[in-house]
Amino acid sequence: MSERPQIRIPATYLRGGTSKGVFFKLQDLPEAARQPGPVRDAIFLRALGSPDPYGKQIDGMGNASSSTSKGVILSKSTRAGHDVDYLFGQVSIDKPFVDWSGNCGNLSAAVGPCAIHMGLVDAARLPHNGVASIRIWQANIAKTIVAHVPITDGQVQETGGFELDGVTFAAAEVPLEFLDPADEGEDGGAMFPTGNLVDRLDVPGVGSFAATMINAGIPTIFLNAKDLGYTGCELQDAINNDAEALARFETIRAHGAMRMGLIQDLSEAATRQHTPKIAFVGPAQSYTASSGKAIAAEDIDLVVRALSMGKLHHAMMGTAAVAIGTAAAVPGTLVNLAAGGGERQAVRFGHPSGTLRVGAEARQLNGEWQVIKALMSRSARILMEGWIRVPGLVLDAA
Repeated sequence: MSERPQIRIPATYLRGGTSKGVFFKLQDLPEAARQPGPVRDAIFLRALGSPDPYGKQIDGMGNASSSTSKGVILSKSTRAGHDVDYLFGQVSIDKPFVDWSGNCGNLSAAVGPCAIHMGLVDAARLPHNGVASIRIWQANIAKTIVAHVPITDGQVQETGGFELDGVTFAAAEVPLEFLDPADEGEDGGAMFPTGNLVDRLDVPGVGSFAATMINAGIPTIFLNAKDLGYTGCELQDAINNDAEALARFETIRAHGAMRMGLIQDLSEAATRQHTPKIAFVGPAQSYTASSGKAIAAEDIDLVVRALSMGKLHHAMMGTAAVAIGTAAAVPGTLVNLAAGGGERQAVRFGHPSGTLRVGAEARQLNGEWQVIKALMSRSARILMEGWIRVPGLVLDAA
């Protein structure tokens, strides 16, 4: 029997913020993958090199971390007032599944530039020199993101002097606005799904923890670092090399997901790894970042560490940064209290790779907290363009 040949699919490989991903145009995918289903998932898995029991993704474009095991589908938006529809898939490294339950805030910075590159934005909308405000429909969570993309001589400007901790080289700044980021689409519910700014989360066999559970940017569970035996200044090795600690975090995350109404049974958490996120916070303190950079307590408002796909993130997920900024703007949350309490419209927090500033406009209406928008800046750059090749057997997944 002859072997099936590989198929090739047009694709663009981009860095967005502190993440990397493979971007596809919807109409370039095989017809069977233009709608949700097993063929689409099979293409994402093989393109990234998953599932890989070795955890290296050697046979694909993934780089063996949650930050680099990502795929995106873009299409010209049919939604009024929007330029492009953006669908994000978080590809598991060692398991055969793609999690479509949330957004990637870092790759959101690459969506506008990539949409322009793919010809999905009307040319009349683009200045020859200036800034193009690209309105993005984030299809996973049914929210609007506005990316302000710099344009020079009719082309997306990718180089520049904007520095982002967690990214080695400077690039052009892409400011992002996450409009009305609370209330996560189909997951529904208020910004604080339990109705409380702080809850007591009882986790059998692990402990009882004060927790702020919030739907903003991405569903996130915030804990106090000291309640977990940490300072909040830990780097990746301190957490990721501790199998027992990772298991505890996953158990806490599963129970938090139940309290937030995101799952109905604890077993469901295993196939919903992308959401919710779990993070721990502490007061501002000095530490040394993973690059060797000294972070001074007086230069930040608090420290935050967050886990993604079961591992401590090397910097900070963009969507979690939105959650941090939103929670910090609401007096009484654990994030707000770690930052010193009171009303605030922006915070600068310390993460394993350095610092990040994020702003949020929150208000209380009829006793309910609402966030109008969250703001932060990232950068993005095309790394490669051409075709992804995957075995033709992916089409048999249907």
